[in-house]
Amino acid sequence: MNESEDEVHWLTDEEERAWRAYRRMVIAVQTRTVQDLAAHGLSEPDYEVLSTLSEHPGGASTLHEQAAKMGWSRSRLSRHATRMEARDLIRRAPDPTDGRGCLLVLTETGRDTLREAAPTHLDSVRRHFVDRLEPEELASLGRIAEKIADEQ
Repeated sequence: MNESEDEVHWLTDEEERAWRAYRRMVIAVQTRTVQDLAAHGLSEPDYEVLSTLSEHPGGASTLHEQAAKMGWSRSRLSRHATRMEARDLIRRAPDPTDGRGCLLVLTETGRDTLREAAPTHLDSVRRHFVDRLEPEELASLGRIAEKIADEQ
């Protein structure tokens, strides 16, 4: 072994099992919920943008805030927003607080699409995630997820 291989902090068998189980869980739940959203012509990022905008006053948020929430770069979200604009789900507007920025604004079509898709999405989350766990497991998983997501 060379020096750099000696420095590797390998996962224990238990740690590796937990990591792989976590990855399989995320992929399985995400794949299933995405398939259910597809019935409404929406991708997971489409739904994230629509649902987040619906929670803001006036159905608007800055591109910067939305990109940060999704963990995307502004350019990636901007390209995605262009595709959503073409489907009349959102529109862009100048950001009055930042001359270089823009707002993403939920359109009536976007609001209607979200209203139609939300029951399907919630049923999907319930079937593929919530209902598969006991209340104590769900509470524990929620605490674990918050602990990991809050890591800076």
